[in-house]
Order: sequence, then C-alpha cells, then structure tokens
Amino acid sequence: MSTAAAPVRHGVVLADLLPATRARDIALVAGGAVLTGIAAQIAVPVPGSPVPVSGQTFAALLVGTALGARRGFLSLALYAVAGVAGMPWFAQATSGYAMPSFGYILGMLLAATVVGALARRGADRSVPRMAGTMALGSLIIYAVGVPYLALATGMTLPQAVAAGLTPFLIGDALKAALAMGVLPTAWKAIGRKG
Repeated sequence: MSTAAAPVRHGVVLADLLPATRARDIALVAGGAVLTGIAAQIAVPVPGSPVPVSGQTFAALLVGTALGARRGFLSLALYAVAGVAGMPWFAQATSGYAMPSFGYILGMLLAATVVGALARRGADRSVPRMAGTMALGSLIIYAVGVPYLALATGMTLPQAVAAGLTPFLIGDALKAALAMGVLPTAWKAIGRKG
C-alpha cells in the first residue's frame, strides 16, 4: 500500500474544497469582502503620500487566489460597492470614491480576478509560481492605482510613482513572501490529508 498522498487536481482553488452550495459561495464572497475591509484597517500613513500602507492589497490578492476569479471578483466588487455606498472600511476607515487612493481599489478588483484565474491553473501550488502570481497582482493594482492617483491629485506620473508606488515596494515584497509561504503550504497539507 502506498503512503503517497493523492494530489489535488488542477482546475480547483482552495475554496472549491468546501462542499459546493450557493450558501457557501455567498459566505465566501461576503467573507472575502469583510476580510479585505478588516485588513484595510491595518494602515500606516506614508509621509508625502495620500496613500497609506495597508493590509488591503494583501487581503485582496489572497481572496482572489483562494476563491478563484469569479468569487474573487464578486468579493472585491462587494467591498468596493459597499465602500462607495458609505461603509467606512477602506484604508483608515474611509469610504466613497472621491479619494486619491480609489484607483487602487479598482486595481484590486481586477487583480483579484486575474490571480484567481491563475490559481485555478495551479499558480498557488508552489513558491516560485506564487511569487509570480503575487508580483503580477501587485503590478495590476499599481497599473490602475498610480495613474488614478496622478489624475485625482494633479500629480505628474513620476510624482505619482514616487508617492504611490516606490514607498510600498518593500511592504509588497513582505506580503508576497507571506503569501508564498501560506498558500503552497496549505495545498501541501491538504495533499497529505487527501
């Protein structure tokens, strides 16, 4: 008798391992939005930038990866819509769309979708692939957030890069390292139980 664990098949994300019901999907989408809102409250102001360092980008990428593209998109859409409607769960307990950092939230919506699609193809199963997935997700967030910051504040693009990207690179590397440890480890643990 073999003691090797049966591999979990590709085409699934972590959330797919829970029993499939509509209630599960609703709870996962709502839970992802709440997790992102809570993580956004872990925020540190950055001198010279209207954008704080927060846990919301990490949560958004984690939600997308764990839930998959569709549920990740819906979760971040719920987060964005509730925040625009007045729920004070954007970074530093803010809400609304008339703020310079709202472009990052739009970028998170797109990034959660992309990393979720990549996770469905197994991108969350190994450290190197997870590193690439997190880097791409972060790039998408900045690709939307930095130009939005420039437009919302009247900054030039180089000024927006200096205020809305450069100060966050070290924190993003730490968040990526955390995700690179957590998600592949979760898959390995599940494979051992399978």
